[in-house]
Amino acid sequence: MSKLQASFEKAADDIKKLPERPDNDTLLKLYALYKQGADGDVSGPKPGFFDFVGTAKYEAWAKLKGTAQEEAMQKYIDLVAKLRA
Repeated sequence: MSKLQASFEKAADDIKKLPERPDNDTLLKLYALYKQGADGDVSGPKPGFFDFVGTAKYEAWAKLKGTAQEEAMQKYIDLVAKLRA
């Protein structure tokens, strides 16, 4: 496991320990960066029209299409560090 991968997994664990829940925009950004870092470009069908949360998550992830997984991991790590500060 690379140092970046280890830091990414630690950040994913650290996010669960935040004293307060981030706002919805920040949560979407975290979700999208995590998915891009872990899985790469968006895949699978877009959720149905009435699945508002699923659609928002899918669209946030889709905006990162083409972003390198390593870059997404680093941005995720940086955002989690900022939230913990």
